[in-house]
Amino acid sequence: MDDEHLVDNESSILLNIEIAGKTGSIRLSSIYGSYNYLTDIEMPKDEIAKFSCPHCETHITSDAECLSCGADMVPFYLDMGGKVTICSRSGCKNHIVAFEDLAIALKKMYQEYGLAGKDDFKPDHKITQVEKPVDENKEIIESGAFLNSYCPHCNKSLLEENMLKLKIHNGGEGFLLLSPYLNVFTSKSTIFLEEDKVLKDVRCWHCDKSLIPEEKSCKKCGSDVVKIEVGARTKLIDFYICTKKGCRWHGLSGDDYFDIRLQDSLEW
Repeated sequence: MDDEHLVDNESSILLNIEIAGKTGSIRLSSIYGSYNYLTDIEMPKDEIAKFSCPHCETHITSDAECLSCGADMVPFYLDMGGKVTICSRSGCKNHIVAFEDLAIALKKMYQEYGLAGKDDFKPDHKITQVEKPVDENKEIIESGAFLNSYCPHCNKSLLEENMLKLKIHNGGEGFLLLSPYLNVFTSKSTIFLEEDKVLKDVRCWHCDKSLIPEEKSCKKCGSDVVKIEVGARTKLIDFYICTKKGCRWHGLSGDDYFDIRLQDSLEW
């Protein structure tokens, strides 16, 4: 695991890679179901890659073939027993998780994470609280608060299964799933999203209207932002999220800024 280079705002899986005659490093997302990664070489679609351990340089492969495309499957073994296996063909999304002994794996999971399991999309007690001057006339939305989120066009909820769901167009169509808890930055997507790159378009998955306003940009990196509405104590407020993968900026509109503050926000 690589704690210094994050993918989907979590520690990445570091591997050596060889593909199309080139060698380099690749960092895979550690979130199951995410297809995002960082690499220092080009990844031609449909080419088969060879992976090796960055420590012992042993080639990582198996005798199993991908049921979707026929390429070799690449296994990664889990601490709790069992393994996750991914296809070695660039662009193929086939992956499998299997446990050697499900009872032992569940026992270890309960011991480490509790009966509710680990949920990286929810806040934990370690969220840092930064002391800042408090204006008693302003509402403070605290870190870890659940944000009920709505489309500013059709007013329908953007939440599905306790996730903030957005439709994205970025060389393909898919969905971006964000944590709906303030200052919890875990995310995953159904299509590949390159780190530090700006999304081309973000839309409501109900009415299919774009959520990127023309008059607003990220105050940290200058990229386009997504505009949604979230429920505050007395009204719905405009809430902005940067479209650049990995940027954690988020903020409010100028009007709402005078009445509401986001705890630990870069806005203030």
